[in-house]
Amino acid sequence: MTINLEILNASYLLAPTEIEDLNTKTLVPKMVFRRRLTRASKLVIELMDKVEFKVGRIMYGSAYGELPATANILNAILNKEGISPTDFQNSVYNTPVSYASILEKNQNEVMTISCGDNTSNRVLKMGAIKALDGDEILLVVTETMNIENIEQVNNCIDFLEVAVALKVRVTKEEATLSIQNDDIKAPNSVKELLSYAKQFNENKKNIIEVKL
Repeated sequence: MTINLEILNASYLLAPTEIEDLNTKTLVPKMVFRRRLTRASKLVIELMDKVEFKVGRIMYGSAYGELPATANILNAILNKEGISPTDFQNSVYNTPVSYASILEKNQNEVMTISCGDNTSNRVLKMGAIKALDGDEILLVVTETMNIENIEQVNNCIDFLEVAVALKVRVTKEEATLSIQNDDIKAPNSVKELLSYAKQFNENKKNIIEVKL
C-alpha cells in the first residue's frame, strides 16, 4: 500500500557542532520557560515557526533523543553527584514536541518514535497513515549530538546538530519527488526527511510517495 503526501512547507537546520542565530528569544519571550528548553526543543520551535505550523497533530522522531540531558545524568552518576531534576525531566524522547505544544497551547495528538537509522522512514509512515484523516500534519526529526568527548566515538558524522520539518497533507496526485542520495555526513536517522526538505520548491508541487 502507498500513500501520497503533499509537502506544503519544509525547512531544515544543520551545523557541525551547534546551530547558531536561532530566534528563541523572540519565539519564547518568557525567560523562565526559555531557560528550561533543551537544544532539540529550541530547534523544533524554530522549525515550526519557519514552516508556519502552530496547532495540529505532530509526528516526531529521534534516534538518540535528548543526548545532552542523558549525558549530564550519566556524568552525574559517574561522578557520584546529584542528578539535576531538569535534566531528568528533559531526558525523555518527546521533550522537544512537548515544550513546543505547551508554548503554542497545542492540545492535538503528538506522537514520538525512535527507530535508529530508520527513524525518518518510520515518521513518514506514521504521518502518512495519520494524514488519511485529511488534516495538515507536522513531521519532525532532530538529532542533537554535541556532547563532551563525542569526538572519541564519532568518526562518521560531520553534522552533530540536525533538525528537519515537513508540513504535509494527504493527496491523490502523483509523486513528484523521490529520495536523493548525497554525500552529506548527517545522522542516517534524519536523511530521508532531509532529502525531501532539501528538494522542496515552494513554486512547484512537492509530492512524495510513502510505501507502508
